[in-house]
Amino acid sequence: MAGNIKGLVNLFARGVLTSLDSAKKCQAAGLKLIGGDPKENVEYLEPYGFTSSAQDGAEAAVLFPGGDRSHGVVITVSDRRYRLKGLKRGEVAIYDDQGQSVILTRDGIVVNGAGKPIVFKNAPKARFEMPVEATGNIRDNCDSSGKTMADMRQTYNGHTHKENGDGGGTTDTPGQTMS
Repeated sequence: MAGNIKGLVNLFARGVLTSLDSAKKCQAAGLKLIGGDPKENVEYLEPYGFTSSAQDGAEAAVLFPGGDRSHGVVITVSDRRYRLKGLKRGEVAIYDDQGQSVILTRDGIVVNGAGKPIVFKNAPKARFEMPVEATGNIRDNCDSSGKTMADMRQTYNGHTHKENGDGGGTTDTPGQTMS
């Protein structure tokens, strides 16, 4: 009976992340378990479609099948230092240690770039099936000679044409401006 109790006690442990090798097919974690027991190259199993590379100091939950402490498996890693707080029931978020996040709120989706660019890559187009609003400028052909919509509006509103009628001068600026 005592052997069974010891095996049960050894099934689960909490630990602190000391290293992480994310280059492998299955990440390998270095841990310091509660009580100071160090473990290296512990497999970190992640849910399909999701991956992360947590900072040292994050907390881990580790299972040891059969209570054998020679081969553990990290089943989750959490970091309370950076976890978003105050979400309403039913809301979901992804976040990092720099303040970047995507939150599925009760009122809509909020993307916070934390002052860094947001880049959409490798798609034939971006399609929005709703009105689009911007509080900043919108620029086309931004990697070459593109102009902002504000630049285009200024050019249009200020342009004139050579008169083709009998006067030979130029026309007035457009009577209907782009606003």
